[in-house]
Amino acid sequence: MDNFERFFPKLPLGEWVVEFVNFLKQTFSALFTATTNSISFLTEKLIWILEIPPPFILIVLVALFAWWMVDWKLGLFTLIGLGLINNLDYWHETIQTVSLVLISVLIAMVIGIPIGIWMSQKRSVQSIVTPILDFMQTMPAFVYLIPSIIFFGIGMTPGVIATIIFSMPPTVRLTNLGIRQVDQELIEASNAFGSTTAQRLGKVQLPLAMPQIMAGVNQTIMLSLSMVVIASLVGAPGLGEDVYRAVTQVKIGMGFEAGLALVILAMVLDRITQGASSK
Repeated sequence: MDNFERFFPKLPLGEWVVEFVNFLKQTFSALFTATTNSISFLTEKLIWILEIPPPFILIVLVALFAWWMVDWKLGLFTLIGLGLINNLDYWHETIQTVSLVLISVLIAMVIGIPIGIWMSQKRSVQSIVTPILDFMQTMPAFVYLIPSIIFFGIGMTPGVIATIIFSMPPTVRLTNLGIRQVDQELIEASNAFGSTTAQRLGKVQLPLAMPQIMAGVNQTIMLSLSMVVIASLVGAPGLGEDVYRAVTQVKIGMGFEAGLALVILAMVLDRITQGASSK
């Protein structure tokens, strides 16, 4: 082993990463500050908006929306499930969690869907982006928290950034896959009628690929919810904070209640997005 290390010394990879992070922090500090302020502003305003109506009114509205998107069974489950969350006094924490998830998913869609479209149009882009997506999905989620804290401090913003990185790959992958799976005969027909690339994409490929794209959004939402507890380690508020507190303080009851609230929220969001993909 000593002979091996003599000829092949250990690469100072960790030191290179530290130097690169310090370079980014010093060079783009204004950008990181602006990002922190923007995300904090968006999440605070969304929490404020969602807490304007009384809980029972918002619960009824969400239940009616679930009924309209799927069926009356989901509407009834939503009414009972969210009512139980409110009864257990986790409504404020649920609103915070929903805000974190919605902001993360919205940003992931804004970034991920165009990248998926770009991948579907150019194989060279797909060959470059695919390994990056593999890296994003296989890297342990806890690792994302380290640079998030360095760049964005403690609070909601690092939790949102880490959630975006962890949850965005399914949106990119399934957008690319959905567009590539459009029947080639339909594409040839649109070309025969003289469609431009933008017209073919907007009127043929994207509408037909929408179920796959919505499936990617659904997976992004589920991965965002799975990051809630991990994001609480860097100060992100919500149900994850209660779960983490229950674990550290060995409070079984609190952990079960907060975990149940997360499960109910995940089931409601999952069924609603699945219903949206089938419409």
